[in-house]
Amino acid sequence: MGRLDRCYNIADLRLQAKKFLPKGVFEYVDRGAEDEVAVVENRDAFKRIKLRTRFMVDLTKRDMGTTIFGKRWSFPYAVSPTGTTGLLWYQGEIALARACGAHGVPFTLGTNAITSVDDVMRAVPDANIWFQLYMWTEEENSYALVKRARDAGCQVLVVTIDGALGNNREYNKRNGFNVPFSLSPRSAYDMLSHPRWFVGVLGRYVANGGMPRHENYPEKYRHRITTKTTGNPMRHQSMTWTDIAKLRDIWRGPIVVKGILRPEDAEAAIAHGADGIVVSNHGGRALDAAAPTIDMLPEIAAAVNRRATILLDSGIRRGGDIVKALALGADAVMAGRPTLFGIGAGGQAGGEKALAIMHREFEKTMAYVGCRTIAEVSPDVLAYPPRGYARAMAAE
Repeated sequence: MGRLDRCYNIADLRLQAKKFLPKGVFEYVDRGAEDEVAVVENRDAFKRIKLRTRFMVDLTKRDMGTTIFGKRWSFPYAVSPTGTTGLLWYQGEIALARACGAHGVPFTLGTNAITSVDDVMRAVPDANIWFQLYMWTEEENSYALVKRARDAGCQVLVVTIDGALGNNREYNKRNGFNVPFSLSPRSAYDMLSHPRWFVGVLGRYVANGGMPRHENYPEKYRHRITTKTTGNPMRHQSMTWTDIAKLRDIWRGPIVVKGILRPEDAEAAIAHGADGIVVSNHGGRALDAAAPTIDMLPEIAAAVNRRATILLDSGIRRGGDIVKALALGADAVMAGRPTLFGIGAGGQAGGEKALAIMHREFEKTMAYVGCRTIAEVSPDVLAYPPRGYARAMAAE
């Protein structure tokens, strides 16, 4: 029995990834900002929500799929953008895109990816690939990247708005996991203590062209991750809603704004051309005092009132969490860590394992609450209103 065969849930995949990856790489994926309060509370908020079962329902004909932005998904789950997938496995972005393609769900490639958008699209041409954008101060570089993703064939543009000021993750500094990498005796020992990763990931990059780079950056900023330089693109700190309107002029397909925690921000996004929003606190990796997203969802869903697609991000670890999000107004969820743990545990096969686990758990929970399709999910499946629900109902 292989190590993936012994993984029965996302927590098991996490432990396998922890064994395979150097501490610096693993903690970058696993941990959050500052005291990591937001990471814990994202999970606790889901755990507080309880569901009511419904039995004696004919479940022989079940359909867990949905159609969003004109594309059929096997279940209401998309993979969030993450910047380190290519350091968890050799060409990890391609491995995860293939896993998503095999399971019929969208994969979102990040601005900070190791593999270029062109290479991902060439490797997985038939998958539902989205592209995530961090706006840079040099706006023309951002617009050029958007056009590059558009011309490569990406189908949805996800604009992240909650990252302009960076983050405060002290453990990255302690582990030497910064860009550029800080090679110290401690970090070197950490990498050498994980020989399968050192040879199978870092070694393969070196053997096939050198140390990894952020391949979606402008050419002048595509430095090796070990290169000491101050020349990196700066995040746009003066971004406003008019920037979404500008992107609308460039991007032909749907635009999704990620990082919404206020109903008025959701309404502003829609007013400036967004087709969807992601209710997200960056997985607890940005503002440590940020409210749990599932608590904010009902009020935001009431304000949107089906004028745009709503995705819920941050804290999702179980298929049952998807049902809770749907019941509170989301059309689907996005999650990054579950499939990152899968990729870190076993590459494409691990990514597929993570998606299979989430799909199976989602379908079982749907059966327990008596729902055969996602159209049947409503607040009625909730045992009692969660935080934020009463305020949302009063606002309607």
